[in-house]
Amino acid sequence: MEGHYQIESQGGPEVMVWQSKAPNAPGANGVLIRHTAIGLNYIDVYHRSGLYKLPLPSRLGVEAVGYVEAIGDSVERVAVGDRVGYAMGMGAYGESNVVNEAFVVKLPQQISDETAAAVLLKGLTVSYLLRKTHSLSADDTILVHAAAGGVGLLLCQWANRIGATVIGTVGSASKAGLARANGAHHTIEYTSEDVVERVQEITDGAGVNVAYDSVGAATYERSLNSLAPLGKFISFGSASGKIPGVDPHDLQTKGSLFFTRPSLAHYATPAAALDDLATSLFSAIETGAVKVHIKQRYSLSDLRQAHVDLEARATTGSTVILPNA
Repeated sequence: MEGHYQIESQGGPEVMVWQSKAPNAPGANGVLIRHTAIGLNYIDVYHRSGLYKLPLPSRLGVEAVGYVEAIGDSVERVAVGDRVGYAMGMGAYGESNVVNEAFVVKLPQQISDETAAAVLLKGLTVSYLLRKTHSLSADDTILVHAAAGGVGLLLCQWANRIGATVIGTVGSASKAGLARANGAHHTIEYTSEDVVERVQEITDGAGVNVAYDSVGAATYERSLNSLAPLGKFISFGSASGKIPGVDPHDLQTKGSLFFTRPSLAHYATPAAALDDLATSLFSAIETGAVKVHIKQRYSLSDLRQAHVDLEARATTGSTVILPNA
């Protein structure tokens, strides 16, 4: 019998347990999707570990691609047989899942299942970060933390194509080379270099207009102190833990700075907003502005190891989980 991974408690990778269970029938707005490829994202670690609290027991995984097997009576956006993907539906770590139609997008023929599973959540995130949270222009200089990660590589490429000057932080020389090959004009190895000092050198003391920070606690001060007056601190992840409380006085004294903590769920609602983000992402891929690098593939049965590697920062680019491997 088919099944999915579920957690009864939050903790390490070992709390993910396989459950043999047939899928539920979709409700009125539900879409039953048979998975062909599944995305691995750091938010999955937050859900599993307890950084983001979940009602228990809970399924995990937010992103997958596949074919529509059944739909609810009120579904209008997709039909049985459509090839679709989603990036906001809990329960992706399984052979199939029922997702609300508001989270589902149809996939263009030119984009493969693996590419879509590797890029949807990360790419939709980059789409809103560069187009909505801050309307990036060629006049901007930006700082991208974890520039060799899945989101980082996409963000560097897309920002470079827009014409912005891109500074990326990385943990090693090999990751620096990867970031530069994907659009970063400058790289800073945070393990051996002072990030703030290097930003000031690169920008001739001006600082950056935007800091894109998915790391959290370990990079909070670096981001804050790298910004130019009126700069924008965009915190969209907590890979190293939650950031400390933001002091409004610091924002004022360091240059009347802006701080925001955005979420895809808010930028992708209503469904028309999701379609806009997806259209811009698919266009960026099809025109070559963004290239998706799938660096790791795991079978669904090796999901725990995938989480171990992700948390150890042993992965680069994007990772896909294959239910039939």
